[in-house]
Amino acid sequence: MIPLAHVLILAALLFCLGLVCVLVWKSNVIMLLIGIEIMLNAAMLVFVGGSGHWGGADGQVFSLMIMAMTSAEVSLTLALVVYLHRRRKTVDVDDFASLKD
Repeated sequence: MIPLAHVLILAALLFCLGLVCVLVWKSNVIMLLIGIEIMLNAAMLVFVGGSGHWGGADGQVFSLMIMAMTSAEVSLTLALVVYLHRRRKTVDVDDFASLKD
């Protein structure tokens, strides 16, 4: 059994790496999505670690829900990225400022 403190430290490191990815490469859509996925994986790790520590299945159920949500999110956003790349020939977020209007 892995101690909960080790799981929380690993999850915090993963979350920080995902946050750095989002902040550094905020102009690239694909890197932005990868950073968000890493942060969601850190949250899932905390749920599963807490579930194992306290002996309940709630955290594992939440992690399965997050996995289902992220798989739907990835498929929709990658389809959107492919569509926008075909129209504008770029994946730079700053070029899509006209979509705000």
